[in-house]
Amino acid sequence: MIEATGGGITAAEGFQAAAVSCGIKAEGPDLALLVADRATSAAAVFTTNLTVAAPVVVSKRHLEQSGGKARAIAVNSGCANACTGDAGMTAAETMAASAAAAVGCPLEHVLVASTGVIGLLLDATRVARGIEAAAPALARDAHAAAARAIMTTDRGPKEAAVRVAGRAGAFVIGGMVKGAGMIEPNMATMLGFLTTDAAVEPPLLRRALSAAVGDTFNAITVDGECSTNDSVFLLASGASGARIDEAAYPHFVEGLRSVCGTLARAIVRGGEGATKLVAVRVSGGRTAEDARRAAKAIANSLLVKTALNGGDPNWGRLVAVAGRAGVAFEPSRGRVRIGPATLFADDTVFAEREPAAAAHLAGDEVELEVDLGTGGGHGATVWTCDLSAQYVRINADYRT
Repeated sequence: MIEATGGGITAAEGFQAAAVSCGIKAEGPDLALLVADRATSAAAVFTTNLTVAAPVVVSKRHLEQSGGKARAIAVNSGCANACTGDAGMTAAETMAASAAAAVGCPLEHVLVASTGVIGLLLDATRVARGIEAAAPALARDAHAAAARAIMTTDRGPKEAAVRVAGRAGAFVIGGMVKGAGMIEPNMATMLGFLTTDAAVEPPLLRRALSAAVGDTFNAITVDGECSTNDSVFLLASGASGARIDEAAYPHFVEGLRSVCGTLARAIVRGGEGATKLVAVRVSGGRTAEDARRAAKAIANSLLVKTALNGGDPNWGRLVAVAGRAGVAFEPSRGRVRIGPATLFADDTVFAEREPAAAAHLAGDEVELEVDLGTGGGHGATVWTCDLSAQYVRINADYRT
């Protein structure tokens, strides 16, 4: 049984959080600290972008050195600390050292993350002072403040948690994410943080995280952009007494996927300038990769996204994208559906159904479906949003 609960990143037993303002952003909290009561199993997935930010390098190294253990995560917003050379690496290492000193744990048990403008050097002195102030403020009820501290262009904090009851016993999985633009992760998402009070050994934890992000964080896109800082971390305290082994693994992944799915869709729903949450479903793929590739192509199409914003049931744009997606596609046997209305099927156009499709597009949750017409049995779903003038304004003025 899986049921939603409150508490976000600290819903699971054995974790506390804090949020402070250390002056990286002009206003509001800009540093969050997440700390486990003791060293926990840890896993992470990181950006596949070849331009890798300093905190990603440091966190990867610490996970390798610790054998998949962690005690604390320090994260700042307002500065990505990417493309900052040796000075940026020193700043990320100082950030980790400050957290290790504040918490009283080995350096390799600290993970770090940053988000914000690329090319700005992180002010390590301000971060260190922030961590020093955050440590005594750690509390289990500070989850909402922590979720707000990691935001950049996000419209609001994003957190979720579930309680899972299964053969291993009862346990909780919680999390928080940030991200609204520069979103098409090829591994995880902008910044995501997950906790559980189940006991899970590091190798199994890594496998579970990879499985969960595949059709959640890896199945969303706002603008087709993969960031330099994308990271998702998962810590397992074991405080509930529930132990995850191979027999209990499927149930654990189900709960993890539930939290990740809720958070992933929240990112798209709150995408920069977004007015609609859009599910793009592709069926009839010869392979799962074909279906996924076609769905991603449709979800990233500027022509499709602008038509969605304008409420225009222009199904021809969907067919055109499917045809250039580089996958097997038989348009004479294909089908296009917008909401309840099938507008094209088996080389036949149903123009009289366009009003029903337009009415569906007027809502804030939209569903598109394209059948590739190959007779294949594979499908995929990708979540995206529309493209509005507000997206252009946000990104045109991001630094100025």
